This record gives sequence, C-alpha cells and structure tokens, in this order.
Amino acid sequence: MAKIINCKTCGKEIAKNAKICPSCGAKNKKPIFKRWWFILIVLVVIIGALASGGNKDKNITDESQKTTNTSTTNANKDGLKQENGKDTTDENIPKEYQAALKKADSYANTMHFSKKALYHQLTSDAGEKFTEEAAQYAIDNVKADWKKNALKKADNYANTMNFSKKGLYHQLTSDAGEKFTEEEAQYAIDNVKADWKKNALAKAKIYQSEMNMSKSSINHQLVSDAGEKFTEEEAQYAINNLEN
Repeated sequence: MAKIINCKTCGKEIAKNAKICPSCGAKNKKPIFKRWWFILIVLVVIIGALASGGNKDKNITDESQKTTNTSTTNANKDGLKQENGKDTTDENIPKEYQAALKKADSYANTMHFSKKALYHQLTSDAGEKFTEEAAQYAIDNVKADWKKNALKKADNYANTMNFSKKGLYHQLTSDAGEKFTEEEAQYAIDNVKADWKKNALAKAKIYQSEMNMSKSSINHQLVSDAGEKFTEEEAQYAINNLEN
C-alpha cells in the first residue's frame, strides 16, 4: 500500500509517489534536502572545508617548525659566538699582560694612582718591572676614575698632611709627586673639603715646637714657593694664633 502524504498546495491526501495532486493538479515535489543536486552541493562544501582545514593546520605546523628552527639556530650561533669569544680572549692575552692588568687594578682602585704614575710603577725597575707593552695593555684596559683618584689623594694631603691649596696642586701634578693631569688636579682642588687657615696653623705649630723657628721665619716658610705655599692671609692667621 502506497504511503499517503498531504498535498503542499491544497492539503488533500495523496499518494507519496504521485507526480501531481488529483485535487488541485499541483506537482508533488520532493523536499529540497532529498534532491540529488542539493546533496551534491552539501558534499562539495564539506569536502572543501576539510581540505581547507587540513592546509591551514599544515601551514601553522610548518610556520611553527620554521620559527623553532630559526630560534634554535640563532641561539646556537650566539652561544657559540660567546663561548668562542671567551676562549679566544683567554688564549690570546699573554699571562704577563693579565698579571699587569691585575696589578694596575690594585694600584688604581686601592692606592688611587694617576695614570702616568701607574704606568711608571708598572714599568720601573724599582716597581713591577713589566714590559712597556704589558704595562700599556694594563693602562688601556684598567677601569679607573682618574679624577676621583686625584680627589682621594687631595683629601689625604689636605686633611692628614695639612697641605696648602697651592702646595696640594703642585704635589698632584708634579712628576716628583702624583703625576695627575692639570684637569684632574683642578677637579680635586675644586672638590676637596679643607680648611686652609687651620692647615697653615698646624704647619706653623710644627715649625715652632719641633724646629724652634721664630715667628718671622715661620711666616716666610709658610708663604714661600720653596716652602708651604700658603697665602699671606692664611700665614698671618697661623702666626696670630701661635702661642707666644
């Protein structure tokens, strides 16, 4: 027995396999989702979506792999470069040069040498006796602040040894003294904390008590360029405050 359905146009009951409705004459059409061409379109869409998804996943995988390989390669190159650089540096620097640099660091940053005095100390027969090449390597590579070294020396001379300002500048720049540059010495003079009048008085007391000098001789010694190099005002302050 044929299956009965309702006509979509008039609603009358008709056989499912009838081509037209006997009542209204309308065609009995199959639902769109059961027609062959609709099924074909759906299949094409599904196949296309699957193919596109597969390619996308493949592209993501390929790109990820490419990025990973690039990062690994760069990391290996950087590591090799750093390692090779360190090894090369250690191998190429003579032991004497390395020793000179260590000595230079100690003299510059513990004893506050000037650059010129440091070179002299490294090469002198009365000093470290390094070759000129090793000493120059040390000078070129030591980490030091020469102005601050000059200030450290100035502080010691001014506040422990009671130098005058002019005497201090001479001591810092002299080849018989600390051998700092004029610029480094001036930086020290401008920044050192000192009471020059009190320094003059301290010197005057030494000349009076230990050398039994007269006030007139003390005054001369304090202001002389061959002596202490204090100003006349500083020297007079010292004389005025000596014991009678």
